[in-house]
Amino acid sequence: MIIKKTLILSLLIAFASVSRCQDKWFPDEELITTGVYYYPEHWPQEQWERDIQNMALQGFEWVHLAEFAWAMLEPEEGVYTFEWLDKVVGLCDQNGMKVVLSTPSATPPVWMARKYPEILITNKDGSLKEIGHRQHGSPSSDKFRELTYRYLEVMGTYFKNDPRILGWQIYNEQKGWADYGENAEHRFRAFLEKKYLTVDALNKAWGTSFWSMTYPDFTSVKIPTQAGNLHHLLDWKRFQSDEMTTFMAEQKAVLEKYLNEDQWVTTNFIPNIGNINPKASETLDFLCYTRYLAHGYTSGTGDRGFRRGFYLDIPFSNDYHRPFKGTTGVMELQPGQVNWGNNYNPQTEPGTVRMWLWHSYAGGSDFACTYRYRQPLYGSEQYHYGIVRTDGVTLSPGGKDFVTFMDEIKALRKEYDIIKTKNKDWDSRQAAILVSYDNRWETELQKQTKQWNQTGHLFSHYYKWLKSFGAPVDFISERDDFTKYPILLAPAYQLLDKKLVNKWTAYVEQGGHLVLSVRTGQKDRSGILWEGDWAEPIHELSGAKIEFFDLLPPVQIESNDGRNQLFLEYLG
Repeated sequence: MIIKKTLILSLLIAFASVSRCQDKWFPDEELITTGVYYYPEHWPQEQWERDIQNMALQGFEWVHLAEFAWAMLEPEEGVYTFEWLDKVVGLCDQNGMKVVLSTPSATPPVWMARKYPEILITNKDGSLKEIGHRQHGSPSSDKFRELTYRYLEVMGTYFKNDPRILGWQIYNEQKGWADYGENAEHRFRAFLEKKYLTVDALNKAWGTSFWSMTYPDFTSVKIPTQAGNLHHLLDWKRFQSDEMTTFMAEQKAVLEKYLNEDQWVTTNFIPNIGNINPKASETLDFLCYTRYLAHGYTSGTGDRGFRRGFYLDIPFSNDYHRPFKGTTGVMELQPGQVNWGNNYNPQTEPGTVRMWLWHSYAGGSDFACTYRYRQPLYGSEQYHYGIVRTDGVTLSPGGKDFVTFMDEIKALRKEYDIIKTKNKDWDSRQAAILVSYDNRWETELQKQTKQWNQTGHLFSHYYKWLKSFGAPVDFISERDDFTKYPILLAPAYQLLDKKLVNKWTAYVEQGGHLVLSVRTGQKDRSGILWEGDWAEPIHELSGAKIEFFDLLPPVQIESNDGRNQLFLEYLG
């Protein structure tokens, strides 16, 4: 395949412009690597060699295995059958491909649920989340954690320092979950006791004197099951995020005893969904994400947008996850038509998957992996396309796009010479958006108007316009160095303290440009209003005093050329 020199040079500039640093895990000269999910447990063993040979011929560089295979790897308690998985890893190695192994903790097997029903999530109505789903095991179950770590000790020992293994993925798609069971309630109380130390401190932080909600001790606190005390609900969301974060950290702690220094551990998040704060996952080597852009939850961009997806989905995913530790990628990229979602599942427009791949590369992805290689013949995802069709050999349209993209990348690698000087104009436009899940949770708990959406506010008024200016954007947290960025935006940063205001002030005094928006600084970290003027802690910094704010009915809100509707559709 011939690529014009001008295209090569423009792509190299795009590659450099996302400020990639030397990556320990994915060398710059590789540009981007490609992987594919494969489920050998779904197919006859006599087809494994053929499938894996075809993956290598098509250009894939690594294979993702074992994500949902717990029942096949531990068919009964304490009985392990890793031999078949080892055989598949060997076939990948023989065909020049590395392997990403996954921990199967998102799908505990039937024997476990029947022998230890306490591992299952308890729904709000008291019923158990039954087999037939994913993510039915509860991170708040002590027994589930015990069984998970025991399994990982055995799996880690089996594949200890295995040079065929590129890295590991923990769990799958952390998102909103809630366990209302007895064990979860016990752990919630322990979380609160560790945070507040005394019940008096909890009562003060939660404002429990309002409506006679004062707690005499921690044992009287229950998991909230309905709308009520906003401060209680905010801590409940913090707890859920903390539970998943510690669950991932403890899984990594087991695995890292068996890894060599070149192997990494990550997990894939669904961007901007649910109760899990990805950036709390400090122990992971980097963060990555799942992205399905066309399955009816958005009209996308233009009259065929429903077949192409929303154009900011991939840039946002990269900009959100990349700054965490300098590495990111899309672990699950839609290969074509899918068969889930609450609306409809359109065919993707020809060439769309290739377009997504180039967007991933230009946005700073170090890798792009597609879910999945073969379209399944049974189960809940029968109409979910793969790289090959149901015959197991014929490329799907998305499969052809992947092959084309991989050919282009490999041709481009031959022309690559590491760019040593950065684009000064690009650097001068570098912007950061300060994000906090606490703020998102708290404002969504008390919207004040049904039109409020924290993420929609960020997208429609800030992120969209920054990208339209060609500005590079990093999503950062309070722990990061603000001074690296000429422009810092903190949209609707409602919860803050003196320490943050002082950090903002120092940033401005050093020449930084700080942009604050509505709702910023209205409350302290517990969600309590200041005993003073509205947003009083930021008055000196902003040079303005806020007298009051107003809320208008929908008919008075301008549609802004349909942007409000676009973002409502984007958010589902």
